[in-house]
Amino acid sequence: MCGIFGVFGSPKNEAAKWTYYGLYAQQHRGQESAGIVSSDGENVFSHFKMGLVSDVFKKPSSIENLKGSLAIGHNRYSTTGTSNEFNIQPLLVKTRFGSLSIAHNGNLVNTIELRQKLEEQGSIFRTSTDSEVIVHLIAKSQKATLEERVIEALLQVKGAYSLLIMSENQLIVARDPNGFKPLSYGRKDKSIVFASESCAFDLIDAEFVREVEPGEIIVVDVNGIKARKFADEVKKTFCIFELIYFSRPDSRVFGEFVDKVRRKFGKFLAIENNSVSDVVISVPDSSNTAALGYASTAKIKFEIGLIRNHYIGRTFIHPDQNMRDLGVKLKFNTVGGVLKDRRVTIVDDSIVRGTTLKKLAKLLRNAGAREVHVRISSPPVRFPCFYGMDFPTSKELVANQMTIKEMTAWLDVDSLSYLSIENTLEAAKISLQNSNGEFCDACFTGNYPENVPPNEKNIFQKC
Repeated sequence: MCGIFGVFGSPKNEAAKWTYYGLYAQQHRGQESAGIVSSDGENVFSHFKMGLVSDVFKKPSSIENLKGSLAIGHNRYSTTGTSNEFNIQPLLVKTRFGSLSIAHNGNLVNTIELRQKLEEQGSIFRTSTDSEVIVHLIAKSQKATLEERVIEALLQVKGAYSLLIMSENQLIVARDPNGFKPLSYGRKDKSIVFASESCAFDLIDAEFVREVEPGEIIVVDVNGIKARKFADEVKKTFCIFELIYFSRPDSRVFGEFVDKVRRKFGKFLAIENNSVSDVVISVPDSSNTAALGYASTAKIKFEIGLIRNHYIGRTFIHPDQNMRDLGVKLKFNTVGGVLKDRRVTIVDDSIVRGTTLKKLAKLLRNAGAREVHVRISSPPVRFPCFYGMDFPTSKELVANQMTIKEMTAWLDVDSLSYLSIENTLEAAKISLQNSNGEFCDACFTGNYPENVPPNEKNIFQKC
């Protein structure tokens, strides 16, 4: 679920600075590493490192040395490939036709097959990411232009990808035909910008123009902007988890502001599964707006019952379980005056492994809550995701291993209810008003829109 940002045609040497701000706004999409590659039209410059954006670009020189009016950047959250410096993006290579850099958000489902084929043909891989497969396919293409090489490569891959591809003087943007992941197109004066989420445009005062269409490729260079479809029309299947959890509420994703959709999730949740309680609280920050929608519909007072330490990253996207456990302890503290002797309904957006919520329930009990009722503004996550969310194998998904009754006892709460799949899709469909697509709900239903590997561990191997 990485975050990507690209700029073409900024004022002299401003591209890297804008990209830095764009990555900063999308820090929630990946916290393992960050990087920027820029170009002045002839030379390519790069800086990347493990860590948060603010740490990676801590020294002023790290931005000042990234010259030019063309740049792409990436925040990494690993789903394939180990979490180390070799896998930091944007990937940057030298080819027979010049420098090539790529920033990828998504996950390919035929990586192993393509990688083996490329290795048999003599390719040597430097990373363990699926993104490098695209690089090799482009480099091996015999087509005349970079645009045609990219198209030939993309027609061989399957799965989810929102891509920024950069040469010394050209920026190419592409989105997979299903449109799994979001990708926005914006403008600032005469400059063109792209980002995973539209909230990144706000920080640099850029105007949101539209979303990059599924199956669309956009080429930006000194000759202007050229956009066209590169793949046959397929059923659009947008990742519903972007609306449930991952995207910022102030972003416009799949045609609608995320905040508006999450409030509807909360509203339908209250209609389906109201609880008798004194206060409604959220798990900050991703469930804040769903909790507001729930409280308003249920006519129960909304309170701030958990305080989040914003200097601690998202526990869900830490690749190491020990870090997740430590993160929960550091990340939240309770407000005793709100919780003591109260019947509390806590609204959360989802349960994946369940370890975070189990610890939060204990915190609420220790703070004096008389009853703890859990309401989840999405259906049970029972199946792994192969398109870019770090959902592990089925055995590690708590809803795949337990009934709701068993989960209620394991979490040590008084009640537990989920939003139905029907109302999840009903609430989310307001974002499809200008699209003929639907949502990928495979993590809830197991109905995958693309063929996936027969052994689900293959796609999650840590090479």
